Amino acid sequence: MKGLRHDEIAEKQKQPAKDLLLGRNTFEIFASFSPEHDDIRPGVNDARKYVMSSTLEKSDWKNSVFLKSVDDIKKRKESDGSDIKVHGSGNLVQALLKKDLVDELWLLIHLLTLGKGKKLFEDGTIPAAFTLLESTATASGVTATHYKGAGEFKTGNMGG
Repeated sequence: MKGLRHDEIAEKQKQPAKDLLLGRNTFEIFASFSPEHDDIRPGVNDARKYVMSSTLEKSDWKNSVFLKSVDDIKKRKESDGSDIKVHGSGNLVQALLKKDLVDELWLLIHLLTLGKGKKLFEDGTIPAAFTLLESTATASGVTATHYKGAGEFKTGNMGG
């Protein structure tokens, strides 16, 4: 079976989400690069960027909205509007998982072992079930997976 290239996986993962949710560090990386490189990531400059930050309050990057707490994200999630995608932003993802605010996970898994480092699922993450919707391997061994939230986790079931 032929694996996909990274750009083919990125194409498969594109959805019509108009809004992004970014932690401060990821936002600063994106904001320093994306405004002049719309050809590399088309649409990101026009997307609304919700930024979770206790220190930043404004940016020259258009359509940037600053949020102070996970409660602000919860209010946005409960309102009408488009889907929101999180890119990178590991600390932010941790906070969202702890508050049960994640509906789907799109993961690019580059398997390696370091022994130490940041974990995707830290202590304090609430137990939750996810159903695998799609999984694809690249020629270089990266696995792209798409999971949808499946409600409460039930123990004792390893079946398919």
